[in-house]
Amino acid sequence: MLLIYVHKITPRVSYTFKQICKRILGLDIDFTSKIESFIAHDGPKFSYGKQPLGKELYFQSVELLFEHGFNEVDIQVTSWGEVSCFFPVKHPEAALPFDVFAASFYLLTRYEEYLPHVKDEMGRFIATESIAYIHDFLQEPVVDIWALSFKKILLEKYPDIQFLKKTFRMLPIVTVSQTFAYRKKGILRSIGGGVRDVLKLRLHEVTNRIKVVIGVKKDPYDTFDFIIDLQKKKKRTCAVLFGLGDYSNTEINISHSAPANREVIKHVSDYMDVGLKVSYDAITDLIQLKEEKKRIENIVNRQLEISLCSFYKIKLPEAYRNFVELEIKEDFSMAYPEHAGFRAGTCTPFMFYDLDYEVQTPLIIYSPCCNPLSFTTNKNESEIKKELLAYVSKIKKVDGVFIPFFSNGLFSELNNQQFWKSIFEFIWNLEDDTYN
Repeated sequence: MLLIYVHKITPRVSYTFKQICKRILGLDIDFTSKIESFIAHDGPKFSYGKQPLGKELYFQSVELLFEHGFNEVDIQVTSWGEVSCFFPVKHPEAALPFDVFAASFYLLTRYEEYLPHVKDEMGRFIATESIAYIHDFLQEPVVDIWALSFKKILLEKYPDIQFLKKTFRMLPIVTVSQTFAYRKKGILRSIGGGVRDVLKLRLHEVTNRIKVVIGVKKDPYDTFDFIIDLQKKKKRTCAVLFGLGDYSNTEINISHSAPANREVIKHVSDYMDVGLKVSYDAITDLIQLKEEKKRIENIVNRQLEISLCSFYKIKLPEAYRNFVELEIKEDFSMAYPEHAGFRAGTCTPFMFYDLDYEVQTPLIIYSPCCNPLSFTTNKNESEIKKELLAYVSKIKKVDGVFIPFFSNGLFSELNNQQFWKSIFEFIWNLEDDTYN
């Protein structure tokens, strides 16, 4: 047990130290604000505050973990070895030149997304507005890297301290906005789609549409057997997230009442985890979210546990608050739509901390590092595989979770970059510590 002295045990202190020490490093911790108890403890320990108590292992703090609410914060990013850091400290006895805990809290809680910021046309926080992008560390899981530096310092002081070993994992995600491109679209939509194809001289698609509608060819978006066959050959944790929102100007989504769609969702749920791709309108509309949750639960006959905000639109804290209220356990929205990297600075799952209420919630946040939009369209299969392997290497070094995003439509013959099917299979067959 590692004992930590801090003059005031705030919710922020408890949240941050448990994430770094317990969830990332696998180390049991306890807190004390009594100097006598700290001095009497004969096991591993350190203090965190403005000044050291004596000659103990000491980490200097800034004010962030002892404040409430959110205010404009002066961020000065510097380099420490090969990694970027911020919230510098200057006490000569400090074990690190920056407040690793405050910096981690700032990134994990998405503190900057609560502050006034520029939004895009969909109301999203823009990657280029983040300190990680501006200071060129978006592609690095800095929180995990900082945690390993902290671990090294602990081991130098206490060589016998025991850490539970965490293992690298891979968790591919497939999103589904449409189960079929042509099949089961209804007469009016099929005719309308066919007319559009003719007017745009897409004669090949007209032919495909007719073949699918009359039943002589499989629908090009029905790529689910491809994923299931991979699962049968090599068992791997994978989640498929279906969009069941109402038809709107923003999204088409899947008809939850159509028997063919329900059959597909049930079939997929027999082999892997199934979750909800929350529609754009339901992200901040609790009533609509309840309806979409009810739809998927009625299809798979189990409680919804996994979610993703459509278009990665996370409106903090309302969206996550709604997920908590409906007892959704895990969310995979913590990514940027067109920039690869680590939006929260980590590749380790973490709990959502509500800065408005100053409370840790039970919602677990997973941070995907890349999706097809992250890569420029002029890149070929070889270049994309090289970039993906670079992310795998970074995440393996810190024993994190590698989460790439795909969609069923990417594996279709209608996709202009048909090599994505090969890339998905390539990733699926990579070895990791979980399935070796």
